[in-house]
Amino acid sequence: MSLKDGLKALQQHRYSEAIELLAAYCQTASNPHSQEYAQVQMALARAYHGNGEKHKAIALCQELERYLDSQVSNWAKGFLSTLNKAETPREEAAAEAPKPLQKAGRAAQTGVRLVMKGFADNLALVSIATICLLFGMVLVLCLAILFILNSNDPFSGLAVAIIITLIFNTAAFFISPSMMDLTQEWFYQTHWVPLAEIERRSPEAAEVIKRVCREKNISLPRLGIIDDQNPTAFTYGSFPDSARLVVSQGLFTYLDDDEVATVYAHELGHIVHWDFAIMTVASTLVQISYLIYTFARNFSRGGNDNKIKNAIQVAAITAYVFYLVGTYLILYLSRTREYYADHFAAETTGNPNALSRALVKIAYGILEQGQRTQEPSKLIEGTRALGIYDSKAAVATGTAYRIASNSQQIGRVFLWDMFNPWGWWMEMNSTHPLTGKRIRALTTYAEQMGLETEFDMAAVVREGRKLNKNKLYGNLVLDILLFNAQWVSAIAGFLLGLLVALISSNASVLPSFSFFGFGIGTLINAFAMYPDFGRVSQTDIFTLMCDPYASPLRGRPVQLQGKLIGRADAAGYQFGSDLRLQDKMGTIYTRYASRFGSLGNFLFGATQVQKLIGSEVQAVGWFRREIIPRVDLVQLKTNRTTVRSYPRFWSLVMGIGAIIFGFIVPMLLQADLF
Repeated sequence: MSLKDGLKALQQHRYSEAIELLAAYCQTASNPHSQEYAQVQMALARAYHGNGEKHKAIALCQELERYLDSQVSNWAKGFLSTLNKAETPREEAAAEAPKPLQKAGRAAQTGVRLVMKGFADNLALVSIATICLLFGMVLVLCLAILFILNSNDPFSGLAVAIIITLIFNTAAFFISPSMMDLTQEWFYQTHWVPLAEIERRSPEAAEVIKRVCREKNISLPRLGIIDDQNPTAFTYGSFPDSARLVVSQGLFTYLDDDEVATVYAHELGHIVHWDFAIMTVASTLVQISYLIYTFARNFSRGGNDNKIKNAIQVAAITAYVFYLVGTYLILYLSRTREYYADHFAAETTGNPNALSRALVKIAYGILEQGQRTQEPSKLIEGTRALGIYDSKAAVATGTAYRIASNSQQIGRVFLWDMFNPWGWWMEMNSTHPLTGKRIRALTTYAEQMGLETEFDMAAVVREGRKLNKNKLYGNLVLDILLFNAQWVSAIAGFLLGLLVALISSNASVLPSFSFFGFGIGTLINAFAMYPDFGRVSQTDIFTLMCDPYASPLRGRPVQLQGKLIGRADAAGYQFGSDLRLQDKMGTIYTRYASRFGSLGNFLFGATQVQKLIGSEVQAVGWFRREIIPRVDLVQLKTNRTTVRSYPRFWSLVMGIGAIIFGFIVPMLLQADLF
């Protein structure tokens, strides 16, 4: 029995066992001042509370209040507040670890063939098409640049272009895994372990690894474990026989044995399908497009031959377009491969329900760990594209698991994923399918096996079909135009200006109309995204996550009561101005905007944020639902101070400024200042 067993017992509400194991650890701990010891004490307080020994929980929290680490002492104060007041059953569920899901069954045998039609296109065709298109783009760009620079000898230019492309991609294909190994060891302190270590932690996972390697005739992947409690898993490499499969310690903490096994099966699916290698090549090709763009852009600024400069500028624009197209091709390939890896795991283990639970628990684990630190996890942020789960999507699912008393409540947060058209729009920019869609696919696999499903997605689908379709789709085209209003209006202004210029033979009106369009569009976008408040209703985070009509465009005025638990920024931890707000129902990101722009945000993050972390606040702002749900703040109010935020200020300034500049441009052109 170990610390891990104690934490798992707490997670599964086996409080007496958790108390025994955690107390034993505390008695034998060599360093009572370590961060790990403090975390165990916090867990022990929760176990006492869950076991009905409230007086012991209070006594332990009073000790932790005197802890030198402000994060620990702030947690103790917050938990004491929870212990000292009456709680509703729903609020109490939020204060404790969630109740374990009632496990649905699994198939009696593994290797069952499952149909996945309708969830993803053919992975092989998508992979081949993506690589061919990207390779063709890079080749065309190399040819364009070399033909321009060496137009007298196009055949040698063709040969050089092909050789450069092949050498660069081949080198990247073989070298990138070794570079990734160094990154893993330097930044995340990855420990490479034998299969016996995996077997000790998860016997079923080890059995799955051995069986897949034997049946698929591949070598055992290099197995790594990262000492981080954020649950994640990922695979990388060049060939199946030299692949690396890395998981975090948090995977074993938050997931049960059968769930860990399905995660390993999922990652093995990437190896068997070779998609991890294809992603390596595809990413390299996209980066080459970007390098060509930067080279052509810089080269076009020098020289005296206008013909060559113009040609290279066209090549630069083309390279950038190829880069954007290539990025979306990779994102599509990435989402497709996740569906196939889920499918492989379901077939291999005969347990799609366990993978459904695993995805939800991983989201919860990421959310839970985020509440224990004031800074975002470097591991989760750095491996977001590679990981089994998109950490940015963890907020909604993790919040639901944290407070839900049954799987049906969790299913409600998937309504937005499955039925809101903005979900599809947002998913285009994501490396992973939306969680609701993945759970839906896994549910159909369970149904094909004749199993009871973990989540009643059929009920979610029935509820989704009853949603107001006019409210979902009626204004979608208009909303998309409003969402991109500044650019749509700028293009419209340019076309109108072109027409006026042709009629009046006055070219100076062309830039004016473009600026007019951009300015008007920016103002329209600002008023659409930030409507007037009127009456603001008090709500909670879980209710917001369950709103199937929520939009990234039309902000919903909300008021939340909760606690600031840390910064939300993925980078610039010490000076980030965005914050994470936690209420009784869950956690959400909040975005601060200063009237002084980026400098004001930096100063706020550097001088004020640390003082606010740990404070109980009333937050007022606009809620908007994206891959990362957030609240654009208008006001943060504590007992001591009020912080005001101005999210639409710079949109208004930019819009009005563009319109004014549109009037000035003709005068500047006439004065030959341009």
